[in-house]
Amino acid sequence: MADKRDYYEVLGVSRDVSAEELKKAYRKLAVKFHPDKNPDDKSAEGKFKEVGEAYDVLSDDQKRAAYDRYGHAAFAGGMGGPSAGGHDPFDIFREVFGGGGGGGIFEQFFGGAGGGGGGRRRDGPQRGSDLRYGMEISLEEAAHGVEREIEYDRSASCKTCSGSGSASGGGKKTCRTCGGVGQVISSRGFFQIQQTCPDCTGSGEMISDPCRTCSGTGRTKERTKVRVKVPAGIEDGSRLRSTGNGDLGVKNGPAGDLYIVVQVKAHEIFEREGNDLHCDIPLSFGTAALGGELTVPTMEAKASVKVPAGTQNGTTFRLRGKGMKILGEDRFGDLYVHVQIAVPTKLNAEQREKLDEFAKSLGEQTSPMEESFFEKAKKFFR
Repeated sequence: MADKRDYYEVLGVSRDVSAEELKKAYRKLAVKFHPDKNPDDKSAEGKFKEVGEAYDVLSDDQKRAAYDRYGHAAFAGGMGGPSAGGHDPFDIFREVFGGGGGGGIFEQFFGGAGGGGGGRRRDGPQRGSDLRYGMEISLEEAAHGVEREIEYDRSASCKTCSGSGSASGGGKKTCRTCGGVGQVISSRGFFQIQQTCPDCTGSGEMISDPCRTCSGTGRTKERTKVRVKVPAGIEDGSRLRSTGNGDLGVKNGPAGDLYIVVQVKAHEIFEREGNDLHCDIPLSFGTAALGGELTVPTMEAKASVKVPAGTQNGTTFRLRGKGMKILGEDRFGDLYVHVQIAVPTKLNAEQREKLDEFAKSLGEQTSPMEESFFEKAKKFFR
């Protein structure tokens, strides 16, 4: 990522540039570095692609918010960055010459008038972008559920102009160039070409006194707080949806949604497998040999496990219903306790002597684990 230039620098705009000015800057550079105007110029070709990639990110509210916060690192490792190949710079020429279903060069072939045009407005209210928020919780919180207040930035209605984009609130008027239809028709010899109005960018309206706070867009960034309820039993990577808490739409369109992606932190004792939990518990040599009780932790409280005499290393005990709550149900998974025999490492002289006597008293006696191993070894060496 170190070799990538700042996207705002690539397009030659400031970080608070409006969508309209961003598009104008992009169009100017796309035409300047277009391959048709710079044949066999590898440098121009590289800049052409760089401009397209920068515009692909900055023209999308969600991607732009991520880039403003994290820079190029926001799109590292396939995390939803510029689309494959970036923004298609040829879109600017499709707007003029048509293609993809609208306003093409042949659509108005030998027809129409040269002034207002016969198209219709395309730039009405649009739904806002969805936003993503990463929330990290503990395994205990995942087991019992938790309620959190999160804080994030989103596009909201400009408070200065109440979302109108006009400083006075009533500075909108019909675009004189296109007559309010959002498109114009120009002649190219025998052809007539229908294209987006360059003055109103397709909205059919002009703002005579743009609001200084939002530069006439009607939207500004706003710090927002939302309370989120995380249900008990939620798994790592799950998404929670908060309807209407995404970016406000263009032209006061409906807001997008906020998606909270839950990440469950690794636990020091327990390892989760679906709705079940696993843990390794040390067991003293004496208890393993003589039997007894073993106290183990659970998500609710401590529990006791009866350890039979002669318990071997790696033995697993199952505690039913002591695992994770099953999401949306009144049932729980199980807890699997794997015992690890704790062999003492520091013995005094007296302990060594007694342990040596104990070993000698066993003689040729073997454990079930040893018997199983030696039986397999005999078959191997036959």
